[in-house]
Amino acid sequence: MARAHDDNWDLASSVGATATMVAAGRAMATKDPRALISDPFAEPLVRAVGIDVFNRLAAGELDFEAEDGGVGFPRMTDTFAARARFYDDYFSQVTQAGIRQVVIVAAGLDSRAYRLSWPAGMTVYEIDQPEVIEFKTSTLSKIGATPTTDYRTVGIDLREDWPAALREAGFDASQPTAWLAEGVLIGWLPPEAEVRLMDDVISLSAPDSRFAADYGSVAGTSPEAREQAKRLAETWRRHGLELDVANLA
Repeated sequence: MARAHDDNWDLASSVGATATMVAAGRAMATKDPRALISDPFAEPLVRAVGIDVFNRLAAGELDFEAEDGGVGFPRMTDTFAARARFYDDYFSQVTQAGIRQVVIVAAGLDSRAYRLSWPAGMTVYEIDQPEVIEFKTSTLSKIGATPTTDYRTVGIDLREDWPAALREAGFDASQPTAWLAEGVLIGWLPPEAEVRLMDDVISLSAPDSRFAADYGSVAGTSPEAREQAKRLAETWRRHGLELDVANLA
C-alpha cells in the first residue's frame, strides 16, 4: 500500500517494518565471523516485534539458496552492516573532535546509545514516534540493557514540531551537534518534507556541527533495481508479510 501524508504505522507494518528488516540484517551481520559490526541488541528487538520471517533472518535461519530468487539477501545484509559500521565510525570521529551532543533522527531500532562506548559528558538524543521509542526502551529494559551515556528520547512524529520537543528534552542549540539521519532521506519522505527537515537541522546547528545521512531512492531508479524490489516483495509475501519498499517510497 502506498503511503499517505498522514498515515500511521508501527514496527510490523509499512515503513516501520523496514526498520525491523534493517535490524534483522544487523543481527545477522553480528553473527558473521568477519565481525564488521557488533549489535547484540538487534536480535532481541527483532524478536520482540514478532515478524516470523525477520526473526528467521536475524537468527540466520533463512536458506538463501532456496529463498533468494535474485533478491540478493547476502548483498542486502552486507549493505546494512556496512552502513551501520560507517556511522559507528562517524560517531567515533565526531566525539574525538570534541562534540558532546548527538541527535539521531527517526532512530527506529537503533541501539547505539546502548552498544557504543561514549565519552564522559556525552548526550544522545533520539527522535521517533512515541510508540516506537516506548517499545524499544521497554524491550531493552526487560533484557537488562542500560544506556552507555546520557540518553534522552524525544517521542514525536517528524511531521510535528520536533525542534521544540528536542529543546524541551534539553538540547542546546548553542553547542556543536552530530546529527544522523540513517535510512531517512532515501525516498520515505516527499521532497518538500526532506527540505523542511534539513532546514530545521540547519537552524539548530551551531558552528562545527556535523551531519551524516544516506541519500537516494530506496527502491533504485533502474529497471533492474525495480525488478529486484519486486522480487523482494514477493519473497516477503510468501512468508505472510506485505512489504513492498518500492511502493512505500
